[in-house]
Amino acid sequence: MSWEEKARTILDTSLKVKRNFWEQEREKIFEAARVISEALRKGGKLLVFGNGGSAADAQHLAAEFVNRFRCEREPLPALALTTDTSILTAIANDYAFEEVFAKQIAALGQPGDVALGISTSGRSANVLKALEKARQKGLFTIGLGGGEGGGLPQVSDLLILVPSHETPRIQEAHLFFIHLLCELVEESLFEGI
Repeated sequence: MSWEEKARTILDTSLKVKRNFWEQEREKIFEAARVISEALRKGGKLLVFGNGGSAADAQHLAAEFVNRFRCEREPLPALALTTDTSILTAIANDYAFEEVFAKQIAALGQPGDVALGISTSGRSANVLKALEKARQKGLFTIGLGGGEGGGLPQVSDLLILVPSHETPRIQEAHLFFIHLLCELVEESLFEGI
């Protein structure tokens, strides 16, 4: 297979996965935007986390909320729990890597906040533990994953899954979700700006 053929196959698969994701999960995507908008409107915040590429996605989402996405507006309270290396390494060293997000949820999460855990496989122990802790503290939990969701269904009030088992295709659909979520939340909170 030539590079041209390979690239075309990847592109076609990516577009198909995103289309299927949209068709299957759009109502849940809208619900996530409604829940997050309402939490922010009432003074809550978004806590978002994941590992590897999902950590980068968490940071990307938080940056869009705190800075801006498409319109000039007031900053929105969002924290990526993946960014403080002193906290992450202290928890991982003193306790376990499974605890790196859960302990931050315990410290920072409040009822009325939203916890968004991202895991392409749904099997990231630290993401699952953090969503479990968030539920215990009265946060609304959103799981963003792929395939059948691994352990995310058991710890998510709202579960959004990309219908694929290929990590790159799942991550591409997650980026679509992040950008769509940002646009919907901005429109909900700052319509008319």
